[in-house]
Amino acid sequence: MDTPTLLDHLRTHDTALTLPRGGTLRWDDADLHRAAHRRDPEGYALLALAPGVLPWQRARVLLRILEATQAGLDEPARAVLARLARVLTLGLPPGHVITVLLALRRLRANHKHTTRTALRFVLEHPGADALIAARRPALLDCFEHALGTATARGCARRIADGDTTSDYLRRRLLRFLTTPRTAPARVRALYATAPTPDGTADDPAGPAGPALTEPALTLDAPRARPATATVTATDRGDIAATLVHLYRGGPAAALYEALGRHLDEAAAAFPRFPGTLALVLDASASMRGHGAREWALMSQAAALRMVLSEVCDRLEVVETGGDERAPRGATDLATGVLDALGADPDLVAVVSDGHENLFPGDLARVIATLPAAGVTTPVVFCHAAFTAADDPTPPPPAPSLPRRAFWHQDDFADLLPWMLGHCAAGAPWLRAFLHTRLDDLDRRADALTPGLAA
Repeated sequence: MDTPTLLDHLRTHDTALTLPRGGTLRWDDADLHRAAHRRDPEGYALLALAPGVLPWQRARVLLRILEATQAGLDEPARAVLARLARVLTLGLPPGHVITVLLALRRLRANHKHTTRTALRFVLEHPGADALIAARRPALLDCFEHALGTATARGCARRIADGDTTSDYLRRRLLRFLTTPRTAPARVRALYATAPTPDGTADDPAGPAGPALTEPALTLDAPRARPATATVTATDRGDIAATLVHLYRGGPAAALYEALGRHLDEAAAAFPRFPGTLALVLDASASMRGHGAREWALMSQAAALRMVLSEVCDRLEVVETGGDERAPRGATDLATGVLDALGADPDLVAVVSDGHENLFPGDLARVIATLPAAGVTTPVVFCHAAFTAADDPTPPPPAPSLPRRAFWHQDDFADLLPWMLGHCAAGAPWLRAFLHTRLDDLDRRADALTPGLAA
């Protein structure tokens, strides 16, 4: 499966992992995850950090990297997987992680990296005490699977007798931890009462509650957005809002200074793209809009163009229907795509509201004939929308094109990985982008849980 399709799956396929009592793990897309992991373990795991990936899909990635052996992987790749496992156990709802750890028991998977991750979650999670209180039987089951039942109970007996530093404990338990001092009290809490016969007295799904539903680490930045009824042309991100004020004749010097600051801040979130991107920018009258929506779409499209100009080594822009300051006339997206292909780009991205009012259907016909003409350059459609709730109106002018909507500057964090992931030159860019996210999340995890570095 190609990366954009896999990313779409991770962002849209929202079914839970389930563990029926006495049954097998229900994981409806296991083959897809295993195939992606076999192809590129590190690249597959990093995709879990892409903005917008669903929690249950991130849980599947965690399950797969803990289930699989690391034989054949070099040390840098193993280090990346260890950091990812740490970030995911902190960034997922704890109930999801418990389901993953119980699933590993059903799958009889217990590698050293599996043991380390399970023990650190059970004994070192920032909310470990509350989790043990809420799900003691399940966490005891995870603990005993990680160490082996006999070893786990042997450690518990020694701790109950007051041993916290013996060679036995160091070799069998404490060496897997980063803050061993927290372990004895939590092991005693796990064994506060005798385990049930099968170690799974409660439903693996567990009771709902803050301890099980609230992640310790936020993986995707919250997006403070107005309700649909109050969306205006100026509450769609700082760059677009500044452009709207410029288009309306605001004080140019101050606005251009602010625009430069906002642009630098937005572009800093992305690595450099070493390839060539050709942008077909719809600057027709419909992109200007009118009334409350005047300049909303055009300013957002121009904001995207400006960010891409900072990110891409080479950005070729083909405007159709006018220009961003004077939208006018009809939209000829088909000719725009043909002109863009003449720049020999790695990718063509069409940015439009979808109103192809010059030769309707022409874009679809051109796209359909490109393969027969030997053109293999990927083409994607970026739908400029007024709100997140907008349906494509009219329908997309070329339904066969990969399409993604955007309406707010925050959407660029989703849009650029999706867009650039469609071309070969975008693969190293996407990996660099996700490595940067992992580094940032690692730092935040260090601040959240000092001493728990992987």
